[in-house]
Amino acid sequence: MKTEAEHRTGLLYGFGAYGLWGLVPLFWPLLIPSGAVEILAHRMVWSLAVVGIALLALRRWAWIAELVRQPRKLALTALAASVISVNWGLYIWSVNNGHVVEASLGYFINPLVTIAIGVMVLGERLRRVQWAAVGIGALAVVVLAVGYGRPPWISLVLAFSFAAYGLIKKKLDMGGLESLTAETALLFLPALGYLLWLGAQGRSTFASEGLGHSALLAATGLVTAIPLVFFGAAAIRVPLSTLGLLQYMAPVFQFGLGVLYFHEAMPPERWAGFSLVWAALVLLTWDALRTARRSRIRLAAASAAAAPVSGAAVTASTPAPAAPPAPVAPASPVAPIAPVAPTREPA
Repeated sequence: MKTEAEHRTGLLYGFGAYGLWGLVPLFWPLLIPSGAVEILAHRMVWSLAVVGIALLALRRWAWIAELVRQPRKLALTALAASVISVNWGLYIWSVNNGHVVEASLGYFINPLVTIAIGVMVLGERLRRVQWAAVGIGALAVVVLAVGYGRPPWISLVLAFSFAAYGLIKKKLDMGGLESLTAETALLFLPALGYLLWLGAQGRSTFASEGLGHSALLAATGLVTAIPLVFFGAAAIRVPLSTLGLLQYMAPVFQFGLGVLYFHEAMPPERWAGFSLVWAALVLLTWDALRTARRSRIRLAAASAAAAPVSGAAVTASTPAPAAPPAPVAPASPVAPIAPVAPTREPA
């Protein structure tokens, strides 16, 4: 059983992970005049360097040979790398082109999109409250499309790409550090080739904008890896239901930055659309907490029903023998086994 101190430590790691993800819109504008694709390429290259050093320190290399021997798993890893590249690249472009609020919407509606994909792809069955939340989310997209004068395509691409990435990672079933290493390793050569091509064309900003700019581009590896390390530390210390609530920190911070720091416009129709999304998320969260509470009650009842009868009770209910008993070897004691909560690697 996890101690209270471990739980508090896990919460701090969770706040750190989602807080950093929420504040990352402040970092990408520092990299201007680099374009979104150049920033993305640097992020891929330097992320591999950071996670490579981490794996070297932890001496966790055995999984590489296993991955190479499984073509299907390797193909899924390549697909995951492609999908997350779209997500990363579009997010960087959105922030540096004045669409922080619309980008935050993508991560607000991501849980709803994930549920919809679960129904369409995995054949999962939804409860009535979940159907209501998905319906309200769909209505919100219509309202926002009217407000923007176009579909909120940035939000939709970010939400669907991240949901698809989560689905692929679910099928891969790899640890967070290992999967990030595999994905960035597959992206490393194309990214490095693009950066070398930019340099040959005289369009690279890595060396032309000064040492400080070069250091910031190299720091994209740390910006990618540190929140993931914090997330991994949180995932093994706090319940997944708690992580599910903490995940809303990131888009809340991003939305706040978009409105209060970047001063992006929020006309009434956008407020209406966002309000519908938030209402859907409140429903979804309430249903998840209610379902988790019922599951805990059922598990506790099942554990109580399965508890072994004490040795004293068995002795009291056994009639005494008429004749003096012969010596009997003592029975082996059987200790009750407490249910162990399953652990899950971070996605």
